Parts: sequence; C-alpha cells; structure tokens
Amino acid sequence: MGTLGKAREAPRKPSHGCRTAPKARLEAKPANSPFPSHPSLAQITQFRMMVSLGHLAKGASLDDLIDSCIQSFDADGNLCRRNHLLQVVLTMHRIIISSAELLRKVVTLYKDALAKNSPGLCLKICYFVRYWITEFWVMFKMDASLTDTMEEFQELVKAKGEELHCRLIDTTQINARDWSRKLTQRIKSNTSKKRKVSLLFDHLEPEELSEHLTYLEFKSFRRISLSDYQNYLVNSCVKENPTMERSIALCNGISQWVQLMVLSRPTPQLRAEVFIKFIQVAQKLHQLQNFNTLMAVIGGLCHSSISRLKETSSHVPHEINKVLGEMTELLSSSRNYDNYRRAYGECTDFKIPILGVHLKDLISLYEAMPDYLEDGKVNVHKLLALYNHISELVQLQEVAPPLEANKDLVHLLTLSLDLYYTEDEIYELSYAREPRNHRAPSVFKNYDHDQDGYISQEEFEKIAASFPFSFCVMDKDREGLISRDEITAYFMRASSIYSKLGLGFPHNFQETTYLKPTFCDNCAGFLWGVIKQGYRCKGNKYSESR
Repeated sequence: MGTLGKAREAPRKPSHGCRTAPKARLEAKPANSPFPSHPSLAQITQFRMMVSLGHLAKGASLDDLIDSCIQSFDADGNLCRRNHLLQVVLTMHRIIISSAELLRKVVTLYKDALAKNSPGLCLKICYFVRYWITEFWVMFKMDASLTDTMEEFQELVKAKGEELHCRLIDTTQINARDWSRKLTQRIKSNTSKKRKVSLLFDHLEPEELSEHLTYLEFKSFRRISLSDYQNYLVNSCVKENPTMERSIALCNGISQWVQLMVLSRPTPQLRAEVFIKFIQVAQKLHQLQNFNTLMAVIGGLCHSSISRLKETSSHVPHEINKVLGEMTELLSSSRNYDNYRRAYGECTDFKIPILGVHLKDLISLYEAMPDYLEDGKVNVHKLLALYNHISELVQLQEVAPPLEANKDLVHLLTLSLDLYYTEDEIYELSYAREPRNHRAPSVFKNYDHDQDGYISQEEFEKIAASFPFSFCVMDKDREGLISRDEITAYFMRASSIYSKLGLGFPHNFQETTYLKPTFCDNCAGFLWGVIKQGYRCKGNKYSESR
C-alpha cells in the first residue's frame, strides 16, 4: 500500500473547441499493490505479511514498533527491509495513539539520540519522518495537532543547527500538492429550493443511465481517502466525515429519486413502465459491477412507498418481478450478505462495493479484536487485519470504470438527484396515487404469515407492546386467535380514546436509515442492513426492527 498516502491524479480536462458535448473520464493510476480483492488471495497475502513481520506479528510494545520502523532505513535513507510494518503502523496507529502523540514519541527518541551523540540514529529518525510526510502527507494537512507538533520538531532541529535534518523533515512541499480529496459540504434541507423532476430519465436508455450513475458513484467513492476510513474507525460512525456523508447522501438520493420517478406518473400503467425501466437499469448496474448504486435502485423499488402500490404492480410482468426477486436475494442481508459477498468476490477489475457492508465489517473487526494483548503488547494482528481491509477498499479507487460519461448529462443528473423531499412527502404522494385500504392494517399482514385471517395472542402481544392498550375481544369460536376485524377495531378504539384525550399514538414509525450501529428498543436485536434498516418513531426516537 505504498501509494495510499499519495495524491491521486485529477480527471483530465477536455480539449476546447469541440462541437459535440465534452466527455468526462475518470483517469486513475494502475493498481500496483500486493493486496488483491479476491478473499482467498487476500488471506494468503495477510499470512505472508505476518510471516515477514516475524516475532512482531505476535504482538509488540509501541516503542518496539516505532524502533523497528526507524531501523527499516539504512544510513542513506533507503529501505533496507520490506515496508510492510511501516505501512501498517503509519496507516493504523490512530486506533491506539493519536498522530501527534506518535510524533512526540519520535521527537523524544530524537532528543535522546542527540544526548547520546548518536548521529546515525538521528538521521534514521529523520528518514522515518520524511517517509511519513511523503507517503501520508494528507494527515499533516488535516490534523492541526500533528501539524503543530511537527512545527515544534522543526524548531528543535533548526535550533540544533542540523541543516540536513531540517531538509529531511521539511513540510513546505505539502502546501504545493494538488489535493485531490475535495471536502464536500453536508447537505442541508432547503425547502425554498425549487423542486426538480428529472427529464433525463425519459431521454436516456437504461445502459446510458446506469453508466452515468456509475460515473457519479465512482467519483464519490474515489473521494473517500485513507484518513476517512481511519476517522470512521476512531469515531465508529460517519458523523463529521464529509466525504462518507456525501457518499451515503448520494446513495439515499438515488433511492429517493427512484421512488419519485415512479410516483411522478399519474396512472398505474405509466408507473409500471418506470418500474420496469429501473429494473433494466439495475441489470446494467449489475453488469458494471456497481453494487452500491444497485443497492440504492433496488432499495428504492422495494421501499414501502412503492411496494404498497398494488394497482401498479398488477401491470408489471412476471419476468420483471422475477428479476426483482433475484436482485433482492443478491442484496439480501441474510447470512451477513452471503450472496453479495460471493458475487463480489468473483468480480475482477472495476467494481464498486456496497460501502455500508464493508464499513460494518470494519467496525465488527475493530470491536471483536482487542487493541492490546494480555501482556500489554499492541495487537499487531488486529492492525494488520484492519490495514488489509482498508487497503482493498482504497485500491478499488485506482481502477477506472470501463465507460465514458457526457459532462452535460452528468451535471443534469447531479441536479436531478439533489432532491429536497421528506419521507412524509413521499408517502403522501404514494397515498395520493393509490389511497390506503383501511380494511386491512399492514401491521396485521406482517404477522398473519399463513394468510388465514387470524393471528395468535402471542403475536398480538408483540404488536400491542408498542401501544398502551391491551384490550381485545377474542372470537368465541376460535379461542386464543384474533381476527383481522378485531385488530382493526383495536386500533380504531385506541385512536378514538387518544383523540379524546388530545393525544396521539405513542409511536409514529417511519422507515429510517441509521448512520451508526443501532439496536432495537423492543427486542434489543441489532438493526442489520445498509439502508432503511428499521423504523424510528418521529416523536421519541424509539427504534424498531423491520
């Protein structure tokens, strides 16, 4: 992962004077890392790295790790051993110590070397710091505390009159770097902004639409830097991580756009035609191995605001529903996304992963393994495992997509996805298209698995647990079972009583995308998934599993 800290090439600018609309291409450096994305090869690579680390792989003190990194350089500043340990320590140290604290430890070693009149060690320390600056310069541009500590180190070296050392730890070249990681502003709701309905959907074929969506997705994915993954691990969420927030916002925006494009059509037949076209887009996204946008599109089509449209679904051919079922099964969270992982592992060359799945893996790995072993040594195996996982994600950014995108269309599509609709507004539009059927509460359907029109007392108690009433008249002929009419009467009576009291139901649930690990407040189970993992009450933020 020797190039992880380096600036990536910026997209090429189109030549001027073209009569046709300019094309936008993402140029990327060839992948030259020893970490392939195929799981079995990655395991082999990790084993080889563990062997190359020798006794340190079993655990080492932080001081031993730092000393081993410094001793990786010879008297001329060349690496005299493999740089695996250097990469792992400089990439993953923040889970056990801040960058500024690590540098302070190095400065202390430099002072000790000066006191012991060890110019060779002083030089190696400066070579180590130079390598850190060169390979991971973004850290010095983002971390103010690290920058301040570096300035103190530079002042110390300058005061000692060590000109060579000053040149080695010079950071002025960092400001001259072209920073390809552009921070993006967090999306804020702006209800005054004009609502847009995309015209691109009607004019683009499924293949063109999927290619331009993939271009936007890769552009967003490519902005996620090594530091973003480090911040995610340290904070355990994407909050205050603008590039990751932007990536999630794009995914959610596509999912919402899919819903709105379906709901924008006035008749069931027209809505079905939009639905069918998005299935075709999903098939093209699958062929492009763009799993993240595929998840967004399928998530939009499976959203309850669309799945409840029975009249619309009646116009969708069986073969289209079959494809939807296959796609849903591919992206299913069952068995920890086993189907997706298998398909993803078989893909080669360009591919865009479902970011949420891999971020969850990072957190799971981070939480499962201790930072330190029983003897107080740093768990090097954990650092290496996290390093391999992150490096695979970062290296996917180096493989350019096999497509070209029209710049004008990219711009229009970006504007189309920049939506300002709330969940309430989408549901209102859905119910306006096909009004709610009050005779059969959806909550009943979720528990009536055999579709016989009855649920058990135990199943009813699961429903009633989220509401304040426990009354319900049992059918005398089917003792212990509750009918559809009885459950309807239950909610009607509850609603009436609460209305007279000037209150409302204690929970107003809506499908919600959680940006950090969340547990169900009812059953205490983990809310699995990438988007729309569960339901949250708008009033008291009570969370429920799906």
